[in-house]
Amino acid sequence: MSVIKMTQKSVRPAVAAKAPQPTHLSAVALHKSYRKGDHKVPVLRGVDLCVGRGEFLAVVGQSGCGKSTLMHLLGLLDTPDQGDVRLEGRRIDDLPAATRDELRNLVFGFVFQFYHLLPELTLLENVLAPLMIRHSAWEYWKQRKALTESAADILSKVGLDHRLQHRPSELSGGEMQRAAIARALVGKPRVLLADEPTGNLDSRTGGEIMDVLGRLNADEQLTIIMVTHDERLANQAQRIVRLNEGRIQTLEEAA
Repeated sequence: MSVIKMTQKSVRPAVAAKAPQPTHLSAVALHKSYRKGDHKVPVLRGVDLCVGRGEFLAVVGQSGCGKSTLMHLLGLLDTPDQGDVRLEGRRIDDLPAATRDELRNLVFGFVFQFYHLLPELTLLENVLAPLMIRHSAWEYWKQRKALTESAADILSKVGLDHRLQHRPSELSGGEMQRAAIARALVGKPRVLLADEPTGNLDSRTGGEIMDVLGRLNADEQLTIIMVTHDERLANQAQRIVRLNEGRIQTLEEAA
């Protein structure tokens, strides 16, 4: 089965005062449990969520409420026990493993609290890694100049053009997180999933990372789903969804 084709048309980001954008990514009645010894621990209990194209959404909740699990299911890093994940109306969580691998490489970009940069590679090489995975060795060799220029351009956009040949051990925490964002963006994803992207950073550096995400959403119309427990960060998104004990909290419950 071929990968779902994503169009490259530019669209305006969703804002509260305007009509909602077409649904880009959605969760339908998602349930997920994990085993802890002999016990089954429910994490998600029937989550329904729609994210508009070009929207910047924050999913807020306390530790253990299921935020990261929801992000992993949306990005096909895990599979639900019940329910489904839909991309532009088409179910994707039940696709063959190879197709899901392709979608993760082509459609989704991931930014985590821990940067997961490879210590033996330079910053430029770390950012190039998803493109090396995407292409065969021969294809990569033929396109290496253009791909390298693309990676360097992304690093320039996040303010790291002076660090291309440095290794992660030579970077600050904020620089490593910006590098992780560049790596997530180099494949031109349609959806960026960010799991506590400022969790390991001080408030000033975290603010810089949020500025980067905000610019990407506004300038590139990138759909961003960010999970966080920090209300200050969530308030910088266009919309906030609250997760409580594995369920989306209603307005009445929140009040």
